[in-house]
Amino acid sequence: MDHRDILTRFKNGDLGREQAAALLTGARPGPAAGDAPLTTAVARPRAAVSQPPPARALTTAPAGGGPPAPADGYAITALHGRFPDADGLDAFWHTAVLGGHDTGRRAEGSPGGADGFDAVFFGLTPQDAALMDPRERILLEVLWQTLETAGCTGARLDTLTAADGEPRGVGVYVAHGPVPSPGHGHGHGHGGSGAGLPARLSALLDLRGPGHCVGGEASFLVALHQALSALRAGECGAALVGAVGPRPGPSRRHPADGEGAGAVLLRPLAAALAAGDTVHAVVRATAVAHPGHRAPDAAAGRLARRALAAAGVTAAGVALRETEATAAATTGAAGAATGLAALVRAVLQLRHGTLLPAPGDSSAVPWARSYDDETGRERPRRATVAVHPGTGAAAAHVLLEEPPRRGPVPAPGPAGPAGAASGSGELVLLSAPTPEHLAATARRFADRALPSDGVTDGVTVGVSDGVADGTRDDWPSVAALARELRLGRAVRDCRLAVVVRDTGELAAALRAFADGPDSAATGGPGAGVRHADLRGAQGPGVLCGDLPETRAYLAALWRGHRLDALARLWLAGVDVTAADTAGAAPVLPLPTSALLRRPLPEAGHPRTDEPTPS
Repeated sequence: MDHRDILTRFKNGDLGREQAAALLTGARPGPAAGDAPLTTAVARPRAAVSQPPPARALTTAPAGGGPPAPADGYAITALHGRFPDADGLDAFWHTAVLGGHDTGRRAEGSPGGADGFDAVFFGLTPQDAALMDPRERILLEVLWQTLETAGCTGARLDTLTAADGEPRGVGVYVAHGPVPSPGHGHGHGHGGSGAGLPARLSALLDLRGPGHCVGGEASFLVALHQALSALRAGECGAALVGAVGPRPGPSRRHPADGEGAGAVLLRPLAAALAAGDTVHAVVRATAVAHPGHRAPDAAAGRLARRALAAAGVTAAGVALRETEATAAATTGAAGAATGLAALVRAVLQLRHGTLLPAPGDSSAVPWARSYDDETGRERPRRATVAVHPGTGAAAAHVLLEEPPRRGPVPAPGPAGPAGAASGSGELVLLSAPTPEHLAATARRFADRALPSDGVTDGVTVGVSDGVADGTRDDWPSVAALARELRLGRAVRDCRLAVVVRDTGELAAALRAFADGPDSAATGGPGAGVRHADLRGAQGPGVLCGDLPETRAYLAALWRGHRLDALARLWLAGVDVTAADTAGAAPVLPLPTSALLRRPLPEAGHPRTDEPTPS
């Protein structure tokens, strides 16, 4: 192969980064490096330590060279989406079960509401937000909400490391259709192609992994393929892959076109299980290529065989195939979000153990399990997701598998030592960019994730962000909930602290704060809630959090259950969350932070009487 052939095959996904480099430099990459699928060596789970262990480096080797790698795959640890008539995965599932979509009706908060945006939440000015394409604003929201759903916008984010140990090693890959260039400047790199979006989100969250923007109908699956390549190479410890469909509003070419926006977060499966992440599904293999002069069906068959071979799976072991046609049955023609819609359909069917109605069918049916003919062992449920555009554009194929079964994990106890009295309560910390955001987020938690009738721990509750199904009768203790907020959420300038003994007490306190923050300190159910607005604070505050002595001091306060001292430091501007060393624990599904969307001419001017929480 000449250099042009090598670069073309690398771009199409037929060659890995190391293979292409070896061929270009004349090194020997190993037997059959030009054609064989890549195998992945995944680090074994490690015992729980003071914080969830970081993902270890992944190595990439050509098939046939070296020992075989375990077929662990990559975990989808968070999944977030908005679709026509379905603002959230539960609503999407309900629409899909009914076997279709209604383009004449739009759910509140679906991608069509692109004229409102919470610029303040993302640290943008109204002018910067106005220069962004509406789809870019939607993507920014869903990518953030996906990270929050995974519990990875706070201290836990530092445990996602690249091969060289760099923290916050998260790649950002987006599928984005063409964006028309406005007739004026694009401040902050707001390019017309949408290519600046990965850089903007990475800068916002201080993410230090690679990123790329992909176009085309199969672009979400192509972006997912590229993200897995970066994970294999150890360039990042986790990867965000997002997509947004056709341009919302009057500029849509066809009224029947669907829309969609969403994202997934990927991690090596072994690392995800060791860290206690929620695993929605496992990506076992991907394949991407252009059809060239081949017929689309021949190219589709080639990709399917390549993906199955890479995972060591036969066609008999796959019971479900999602394509652009099945996605369109739920969302319409979703453009760059077509692969996202097809993948969401597949993941939800794996989760529910139910097969959605095929085109022309009238009802969903239970997904019966199959068994291996030779061993008699139960096969895991598997699905393929494939998008094959008919215009010569790149096609993609993804093989998914249901997550491995794992036993119940006990919820962590109080953050203090074994001798600390649990009756002393737990410290719950919330933060947001403005007081209005803080009040809206407090109400969101009280309404969506906590009991409303004063009952205590062990209640049945629902979470409606697409992070949990139906109701939960195993809601964790207030200690576990408080710890998830400390590890999983970003630290912002407007802060709340309250010490409570159970979730019923917490719900009452948060509702009282949301109704009137100043009245919360005067008695009643919100008594004990303290809050502070640090937006005008100067300097590092009372303690410098970067010093090891400060971290040791804060860790000692957590071990000693010194909740009042920790609350006072938190409200004075100290990030007390990073020093929480209570031990690893499963990620809990919690509602995402409230966004206060406004029409862009008024964005950036928060007023409590105008924005609508979303």
